[in-house]
Amino acid sequence: MLKALSPRVYYMEHVQETDRPALGLIVGENYSIAVDAGNSPAHASLFLEQATALTQSPIEFVVITHWHWDHVFGIRTMNCHSISHFETKEKIAIMTTQDWDDASLDERVVTGEEISFCSEMIKKEMPVRDDLILKVPDITFTQTMTLDLGGITAVIDHVGGVHAPDSSIVYVPQEHIVFVGDCLYQDFYSGEWSYDLQAFQVLVDKLLRYEARWYVLGHQHPKTKEDFTAFVQEILTIGELVGQAESLHDVQAVYEQAYGHEPSEDEREWMRNFIAGNHKKRNAQA
Repeated sequence: MLKALSPRVYYMEHVQETDRPALGLIVGENYSIAVDAGNSPAHASLFLEQATALTQSPIEFVVITHWHWDHVFGIRTMNCHSISHFETKEKIAIMTTQDWDDASLDERVVTGEEISFCSEMIKKEMPVRDDLILKVPDITFTQTMTLDLGGITAVIDHVGGVHAPDSSIVYVPQEHIVFVGDCLYQDFYSGEWSYDLQAFQVLVDKLLRYEARWYVLGHQHPKTKEDFTAFVQEILTIGELVGQAESLHDVQAVYEQAYGHEPSEDEREWMRNFIAGNHKKRNAQA
């Protein structure tokens, strides 16, 4: 079921088993908008069924936060005007030329165009993809776009990030809620999953400038401003600890000396991510 963050803003929870991201519903007096289109026609249909039961205000637009499959495969099913950053549209246009059967997915994993995790999730969410039709967004913007829904506005801002440089967020100033999509997550598509400390700091600074009570992340439960700040600070602390290091063993030793205990599994993963980012920088400079 869609859950309320305020009387006019709702979200559908993420589903880890098939990588369904959280979807959003912002309800205005004149019309409503969806945030992201879901990872399949079935996902989009379920969202629409629940959303239309909540409001008489028609869903006129769906805002796409970035180009990854799990946020765009339901665009056609949403059956409304779609909005994205212009780079998102360019990426989705390429996706419309690709085949999505098992053999094609497997081939793209081998060539590095696709990652095995996404391939596995696509097959799990949609065992049969014969009727999958992708659709490019109808409307694009470059930096920011504001929609007046009637009594409430949605501000769409391009924020970037290493996960997908086209990433955008949707901010509802009257309700102090930000849909951040996946912009805070790692770079999955250029070898080892990685973070870049400077890029992450720039992104965090952008996100914390919003007057927000809630941050809705693509694949986690919504976080209060306090919890969100603590979450990103945890990652930043690890990134600063890693610095320019390229050895997980050395970083863990520094951590244990500083804190008197071993890092958690999440902290170890972030260490690997920042170290991988350092490797990529070194290789790019070589």
